Amino acid sequence: MLLHLLGMTAVFGLCLAGSGNGLVAAGLSIAFMALLTTVSNAKHAMLGEPLLFSDLALVAGIFRHPRFYFTAISVRARVLLVIGALALLLALALLFEARLAPHLVGLGLMILAVAALVLLVRSRSFDEVARTPNVDADLTSYGLIATLMLYWLRWRGTPDPPVCAALARAEKSGGPPDIVVIVQCESFADPVELTGSPDHTLDGLQEARASAWQWGNLDVSGFGAYTMRTEYGVLFGRGEAALGFRRYDPFLTAHRETSYALSARLGAAGYHCLFVHPHDMRFYGRDRLMPAIGFDRLIGEESFLPTPPGAGRYVDDRTVGASLGELIDNAAEPTLIYAVTMENHGPWETDRLAGSIGGLDAYLHHLRSSDAMLTALIERLSAARRSALLVFFGDHRPSIPGVTDPGGPRHTPYVMQRFSAEGQLLTGANWQADLSPDELHHAILRCIREDR
Repeated sequence: MLLHLLGMTAVFGLCLAGSGNGLVAAGLSIAFMALLTTVSNAKHAMLGEPLLFSDLALVAGIFRHPRFYFTAISVRARVLLVIGALALLLALALLFEARLAPHLVGLGLMILAVAALVLLVRSRSFDEVARTPNVDADLTSYGLIATLMLYWLRWRGTPDPPVCAALARAEKSGGPPDIVVIVQCESFADPVELTGSPDHTLDGLQEARASAWQWGNLDVSGFGAYTMRTEYGVLFGRGEAALGFRRYDPFLTAHRETSYALSARLGAAGYHCLFVHPHDMRFYGRDRLMPAIGFDRLIGEESFLPTPPGAGRYVDDRTVGASLGELIDNAAEPTLIYAVTMENHGPWETDRLAGSIGGLDAYLHHLRSSDAMLTALIERLSAARRSALLVFFGDHRPSIPGVTDPGGPRHTPYVMQRFSAEGQLLTGANWQADLSPDELHHAILRCIREDR
């Protein structure tokens, strides 16, 4: 209660310092709390998770890609938010107080509340409060404002890990593969598991599982969003227990953990590393992070033709697969290609595809394109006649209102295909193993370098 009251007092003081009017400051403070609550409830309904401190890092993305976010809020709520915002702006204009005294009172109130907050959270009373991440329990116990503050403080206090040791140059029969292709497929899930109907079986996925070196379920933590959590796990190989409060958006601190990245480790071992993503590379700061962790070249949306009208919102996976095929054919040295697709990204509106009712119908259409990409890549690597490893996985399940539930299972499929220098598939024991994203990272390293 103290954290909540002091936090809201600081907000009130800020609004009073700006407006000079107590009624306006009170209205803005209430509106601020209502906005946080509305956003948190909408996020929980859609993704099964409340608002977190790390979500504030995505504010810039809201303005660059508004449809990514505002579709999570109902039309009625959006209308009410707009009306409320306009009413508050009008009140500010009409009720602004020019006298200096109330502005100074607001500034002083804000400074005192912030100082009290700093002293409070640094006191021994809070040493054992919210020490381990458990957001649902902590939200119930402490409320939204206090949980946002406490988790931010714990995140700031999380130490960086020690530098990761360089890859051991262990020898193995045939040497490491010439080509490593890792495809992080947006919202790729087994439609049979989602719908319970065998009519939606993906032939490419089924055949890939039958011929895989290793396959199974990828136990991802996110639902319907948070691509970067799975992406970080596969790229960096650090699990959520080791991350602590960094787990909610590990990309925020990934630049301090570069020695763990698959690209950095393979780059030091002689691989040319490429990152492919047919979207704005500024999203999640990939434009800065990927070069920092050892990717020699970034291939973004500017390298792909725009999607034709009525074919979907994003570059389709077949097109991405064809681009990957060209990179495979042109690779003149050991090469790592890490691709993040976009075709299956939501929202799943009725105008998603020409002639589609949206929702599950549109998702299944796009999913078949991803399945075709998987089949085409297997065929391309077989024809390349170079030793290769293909890893294909879904980053999370889609959030489709009325179809998928954030409270249900969250796993997605993964397959690992190994190819001999003659282009033959090496099925081995066709191991089936359920892995977390960080465990998949280490499985990839074992296949490449026999790293233990």
